[in-house]
Amino acid sequence: MQVDAAVVDALVSNGIDTVFGIPGKQTLPLNEAIGGREDVQFVMARHETAVSHQAWGYAETSGRTAATVVVPGPGDMNAMNGLKNAYNDCTPLIHIAVETDPEIRGGEGIHETPPDTYDNVVKENVLVERPEGAIAALEEAVAIAETAPKGPVRVGIPKNFLGMDVALAGAPEYSRAGPAGAAESDVAAAAELLAEATEPVVIAGGGVRAADASVDLEAVATRLDAPVVTTYKGKGTIPADHPLSAGTLSGSAPPALLSLLAEADAALAVGTNFDAVATRAWSVEVPDELVHVTLDPDDLGTGYEPAVSVLADAAEALPAIGEALADRDVAGPTGTDETSGTERAGAVRADFDERVDGLRVTDAPLTSVTALEAVREALPRETIVAADAGGSRVWGLNAFPAYGPRSYVNPGSWATMGTSLPSAIGAQVANPDADVVSIAGDGGFMMAVHEIHTAVAADLPLTVVLFRNEDYAIISEEAERSYALAESAYGWPDAPIDFVALAESMGMTGVRAESRDAVVEAVADAVASDEPVLVEVPTDPHEPQASEWLAE
Repeated sequence: MQVDAAVVDALVSNGIDTVFGIPGKQTLPLNEAIGGREDVQFVMARHETAVSHQAWGYAETSGRTAATVVVPGPGDMNAMNGLKNAYNDCTPLIHIAVETDPEIRGGEGIHETPPDTYDNVVKENVLVERPEGAIAALEEAVAIAETAPKGPVRVGIPKNFLGMDVALAGAPEYSRAGPAGAAESDVAAAAELLAEATEPVVIAGGGVRAADASVDLEAVATRLDAPVVTTYKGKGTIPADHPLSAGTLSGSAPPALLSLLAEADAALAVGTNFDAVATRAWSVEVPDELVHVTLDPDDLGTGYEPAVSVLADAAEALPAIGEALADRDVAGPTGTDETSGTERAGAVRADFDERVDGLRVTDAPLTSVTALEAVREALPRETIVAADAGGSRVWGLNAFPAYGPRSYVNPGSWATMGTSLPSAIGAQVANPDADVVSIAGDGGFMMAVHEIHTAVAADLPLTVVLFRNEDYAIISEEAERSYALAESAYGWPDAPIDFVALAESMGMTGVRAESRDAVVEAVADAVASDEPVLVEVPTDPHEPQASEWLAE
């Protein structure tokens, strides 16, 4: 059997029915194999950087793995950005790179790069050395990608192998089983510590979402009467309007949230690696009585020394801890100075609401807080939202409620700009019947503006909400405040872009909404339509940035 056809067969047999990519001369054998089938779709992007972000958005919102296909060298290196993003976020995808032919490897063939260039941006980098072993290598790669902690796996297959008709080695069955269960002694110790706490708190990370463990998270938090603080990758794992929801731990988290963590007498951290971005280089204070649940033993003791370590998937650890707590008396508030978890979480939310009240305006130029609240008001609760890195995302971590574990996509510690539109495309492909909305500032949007055409060509009815302030405002603010540079040092007000006209030039309906009420109406109409729509919202380039405003 020809290798190219067998590769597609292997993807489909593993439930991978969507391939994002850009065709090149090296990929054409695979494109031909995909094009003749009805059980797999190829989504053609306009830039390789978007390809891996599209697959990331697909997986983040569906829990399913997608594949990517690019040419070697420039294609691979452009895709590295999204591969590293997926790697940091433990998001599974299969990245098929059509490699330089072995007989010319090392001779500076077109697009040639050493295969080990990509070792540090993926969970595993697999180079197929013989055509007979291509499918076995691919099968193993899929298993590695889908074994928790999950991640992207690169599979390099030389172009000349793809057209070969060889006796392919059958692949053995590769297990997806990660660590099985949690040690009973660790679960018991965790339950004992948490049950004795009078003011505990729960910190929920992206591992809760990846494990589909939100129901178990809520059950444990309720049993403990503990406020839940999510990381930016855990945002939505507990609905924002749940009485125990206390907001998001990030570089812009307000003092009330930080105090909640610092004043707790015990913490259950589950599905998080306590990365330096969320914890401000581990300067955020957490209780000494810390239970840390993670799948990766290297996470334990990073930044914070746990009192109890539990090496397990959130889907296994949380029910086990919940069962152990059911057999114990939970202390809860015991003194007049102690308050319930619902009251403590509510106090954090109320403090944030009071802090941003002065930023709520009705007319142009809107603040990010006003614009985000208007967008949220317009959207159905179950809408999938893809946020970009940048100032709007930092405000959004605090001011934009998420109501489901796979309803909010944002880049993790990699924090790369230009992800919102590509990831929304991936989300819409994965969830064709869902409402999908991209929220981005104009700085990040211009890094992926070409993907408007992808959305239009693929007939994807997503909505793009574009906050236009004609500035890399989060950078300009820091430049002025800390480095004595001019106000709006990195803005471009003298070279404005008409984004409505730009969208319409590529076949997307464009509208402009300048007041709060206009934003609500325009976004609601766009989502209700069955076509791709861009809503341009002018925002204030001189508005306060979240990390500074909320710290006061």
